[in-house]
Amino acid sequence: MSLFLKPFLPFLLLFIRPLPHKPVFPSWVYELALLAVLLCQEAMHHSFEWVKNWSISGTVDFNFPPAMPLRDCSSLLGEVGGEVAESALATMTMLDLPELTIECILEKLSPAELCKMSGVCSYLRERCTSDHLWKRHMKEKWSRVVGEEAWRKWELQVALRRDFDVGEETGGVRSKGWMGWLGCLWPLLWLKRKMEDGRKPWRILPVDSLIYFYQALESGRFSFPAQVYNRENGNAGFLLSCYDAEISYNSRTNKFYARYPPHGKRVPAIEEVTWERVRAPIGTSAHDLHISDCLTELNPGDHIEIQWRRNKKFPYGWWYGVVGHLEVCDRDEHRCCCHASDTIVLEFNHYAPGSRWRRKIINRKEYREDGNEDGFYGGIRKVQKKEEISVWKQFCPAEVQD
Repeated sequence: MSLFLKPFLPFLLLFIRPLPHKPVFPSWVYELALLAVLLCQEAMHHSFEWVKNWSISGTVDFNFPPAMPLRDCSSLLGEVGGEVAESALATMTMLDLPELTIECILEKLSPAELCKMSGVCSYLRERCTSDHLWKRHMKEKWSRVVGEEAWRKWELQVALRRDFDVGEETGGVRSKGWMGWLGCLWPLLWLKRKMEDGRKPWRILPVDSLIYFYQALESGRFSFPAQVYNRENGNAGFLLSCYDAEISYNSRTNKFYARYPPHGKRVPAIEEVTWERVRAPIGTSAHDLHISDCLTELNPGDHIEIQWRRNKKFPYGWWYGVVGHLEVCDRDEHRCCCHASDTIVLEFNHYAPGSRWRRKIINRKEYREDGNEDGFYGGIRKVQKKEEISVWKQFCPAEVQD
């Protein structure tokens, strides 16, 4: 190939490499020349490959084997039958299996294995990227940290992406003229796009598919709202609390980058947190008062979360506590009447007895945001799920705080 093109090198260099001071030809001439050279090279490459394959396939062996005795024919038939069966099994592919079997196999694959399988052929790509297969993987890995707010943010991004793609289709290529159209056919540009698509196979996926959402989460390209337990690496001022944050996943460390909203004049904190410290938001904004619709059913021993903020310019955080007994109650479960009283005692047992943060007394019927220079208490929610309670308990400090 190189020997064939060698006589034309001076001519090609004249077109491809213009003089440094003043070009001999306009720029589009060099583009057309390079395009012609690449097309000729591609044509010659395919021609040589065709001649090579024809010469190999044209070689035929005309030496016939000697005649076989008749007595060996029966044994030969048995051997041939076994070989045919073995060859049939050897040539059998996954696509030859029944639909139900293929579906069962695909359901057993991990996300990484599904992605590899999707590169085999177009049929498996369609099957491996279907939403019903990825729904289970989304639920197993992301359902605990991805809540409704994250889904709404993702749906908004999908809608914006669709509008952007439609705008490109209607006016993107047309505005470039015939040179822009020719540039789309440029072999080097085509090769570059193929290489990029090879590195990023997700670009061919629908933006509203679950596999695309899964990959956006896995790669960390999509950040979403969540809540973080014990923010700022377990700072004593945030023990047994849960605050809003914008998080993104880091697959290399299997942790999240968490960025908290600003608290007054403080610079927004950023830290790396583990999966155990992250949960999906409960649905109430950090700047809104939660509606306390559980007060009538609170009894001693119940687990609760209560909103608290330093002042009204700060966002709320959720703080863990339990419902305690009144001072007049002897704490006997058979004689306890605390559930019938309008007064509710909230206890935060990670603080020492006598601490101003140890107890909070509220009115069951007339409760609203209450506070002073130390901070403001907001809405209350009852924690009923055992999983939530166990998460809070694992963050309880070994020693009480002052």
